[in-house]
Amino acid sequence: MKPLFVSLAAAFVAAVLAVPASFAADEKSASKEVAVIKTTMGEMVVEFWPDVAPKTVENFIELAKKGFYDGTAFHRVIKGFMIQGGDPLSKDPSKEAMWGTGSADHYVKAEFNDRHHVTGVISMARAQDPDSASCQFFIVLDDAPHLDGKYTAFGHLIKGENVLKKIGDTPVNGSAPVERAGIESIKIVPAHSIK
Repeated sequence: MKPLFVSLAAAFVAAVLAVPASFAADEKSASKEVAVIKTTMGEMVVEFWPDVAPKTVENFIELAKKGFYDGTAFHRVIKGFMIQGGDPLSKDPSKEAMWGTGSADHYVKAEFNDRHHVTGVISMARAQDPDSASCQFFIVLDDAPHLDGKYTAFGHLIKGENVLKKIGDTPVNGSAPVERAGIESIKIVPAHSIK
C-alpha cells in the first residue's frame, strides 16, 4: 500500500505544480501587448522585446498610452535605411525647421543588445550620448548591421511591412518627406486582439 500511496502523492504534487506553470504561461501570453501604429498611409503593428530592452519598452508603452505620439509624423525618411518619428515638435508644421530635436521630459539609459537591425526592427533614436534616447524612434527599411550594439533595438513589425515600404518610398526633400507621413495614433493593445 505504501508504494501506491507514495506514487499517488507524487502524482498529486506533480499535478498541483503543473497547474500554476500552465496558468503562468497562459497569463503571460494573455498580458502580452503590441503597438498599433496608425499612419496616414496605413497601419503597422509592432511586437516588443522586453527581454532585451525592458526600460525602453516600458518608456515607449507609457508614452503611447498617454497619447504622446498621436499627431506626430515620420519626419525623417532615408530610402533604403530607415524612417524616423516620435518627435513631439512634428505635431506643429510651423516648427518644421526644428523637427528631429524634440524630446519627452526624460531620457532612457541605453539597452544595447544582441538583436540585429534588420528590416522591420524598431529602435530608439538618440544623440551622440548613448543614454540620450527619449521618445524618438526609427524603423529599419533594410538590414543595417552598423547600428547593432550602438542603438537600442526593442521590437519588430509583425504586420504592415507594406506600409513601412510605402512610407520608405515617399518622395523626400533631403530626408524630409514631401507629403506628410503622419502618425495618427499609437495604441497599445493585447497581442491576441490582432488578427
